[in-house]
Amino acid sequence: MPKPRRTARLARMAAIGLTLALAGCQTLGVDVYKPDVSPSASPQTAERAGSADPRTKIGASEHPRIVASYGGEYRDQRTEKLLARIIGKLTVVSENPQQAYRVTVLNSPAVNAFALPGGYVYVTRGLLALANDASEVAAVIAHEMGHVTGNHGIERRQREREEALAERMAASAMEKGLAAREELAQSKLRLAAFSRNQELAADAIGVRMLGEAGYDTYAAARFLNSMDAYSRFSAVDPTSDQSLDFLSSHPNAPQRLELVKQHARAFGPEGTTEPGRDFYLDGIDGLLFGDSPQEGYVRGTAFLHPVLGIRFEVPSGFRIDNKADAVLATGPDDLAVRFDGVSENSRRSLSDYMASGWVTGLIAGSIRETRLGGFEAATARARADRWDFDITIVKVDNRIYRFLTAAPLNSPHLEPTAAKLRDSFRKLTAGEAKSLQPLRIRIVTARARDTLTSMAAKMRGTDRKQELFQLLNAIGPGAGIEPGRRYKIVTD
Repeated sequence: MPKPRRTARLARMAAIGLTLALAGCQTLGVDVYKPDVSPSASPQTAERAGSADPRTKIGASEHPRIVASYGGEYRDQRTEKLLARIIGKLTVVSENPQQAYRVTVLNSPAVNAFALPGGYVYVTRGLLALANDASEVAAVIAHEMGHVTGNHGIERRQREREEALAERMAASAMEKGLAAREELAQSKLRLAAFSRNQELAADAIGVRMLGEAGYDTYAAARFLNSMDAYSRFSAVDPTSDQSLDFLSSHPNAPQRLELVKQHARAFGPEGTTEPGRDFYLDGIDGLLFGDSPQEGYVRGTAFLHPVLGIRFEVPSGFRIDNKADAVLATGPDDLAVRFDGVSENSRRSLSDYMASGWVTGLIAGSIRETRLGGFEAATARARADRWDFDITIVKVDNRIYRFLTAAPLNSPHLEPTAAKLRDSFRKLTAGEAKSLQPLRIRIVTARARDTLTSMAAKMRGTDRKQELFQLLNAIGPGAGIEPGRRYKIVTD
């Protein structure tokens, strides 16, 4: 049996292989704590303020693609008001107070934030769910504003072009020998170092802005710790050492954490500034958590899509990852599954569709037509590199749903895994679809007798209730519940 880290890596490779088998940081003068402040009815937008600025044109051209790739915009009046207050205070103390910003909340459960040239700043609702006070979100936004005012996006594009040219020249002059490979490696190291320096510069700018705007400067360090905990929680192998990835575009956590603490100390000792916790929790009460109805829901080992009206299950021990373009699942024994759907309005048979060239390595003669859940279906086998694939397709109305299951060559687990998917696929009843409700962040106050166990028991939609409860509320090892304190839970 492979070690967990190797197993997870191979399963991810298989999922990538499945994808390839188909032929066809990411970064308004308003008082933060007064509840009567709302966004302007006619704000100065990034587009209007920088209409003649080529940097704004770069951001504007990329904006639709960013929004589409992250599930669209998340619109909620309380959340928008919350962010308007935070950005208002930061803009006043920014490096360039004349720079207008367009901040978009992306409808994604991922924890991410990034910026584009011209004042386009993005945060995901997943990041807002992880943060615990206004100062932590201000730290993230201030960091991204630092990228904007520092022209880091423009500088990185230029540096990437320079390094690409250097690589081409080296490859041409050295005929792809050892010297050329060494130059390629050095080029990647230079670009990674450049990116790390930009991140550290944005950290320094961000902490300064926090202090001058009256936020808790230690919030940057707190949120870095939460991000680190989230990374471990989300990893298939939580013991893997992320700091070994020295080509990462971000500095390793210990170095970055110490530097932001050093910047924070310039504004006084820790614990002397109100972080804006209650104000923040009021703003995210009811925030959508996890998958949206348009993406479908993961509930344990089941995937249910109320809009498409379908459901299926993966075997026990699998982990489902609901991506924008496909559902991926990885399991033990280097198994992986990909599920997606495509429109199909032609009258050709499913056998003809299966053999139409969209699967690489299809084994001739393996196609079999059948029925699944009362619908036309077909199965086939394929082989590519070190992997065997089971392909199952089901036609429902004018859509074809596709399951691709991967396993190492000659694995005895391929057929049972594919059979579980096939046998569990069916249409949701109208009652089932209606009863499915999205998960949301709810704010609850701890009572005198509450414990970690009793608070975590209120959580829904996860089989790791206490882990997720502690993560969302930044409760470290050995810490407990404080009566009267407000906490985040996930429920429907």
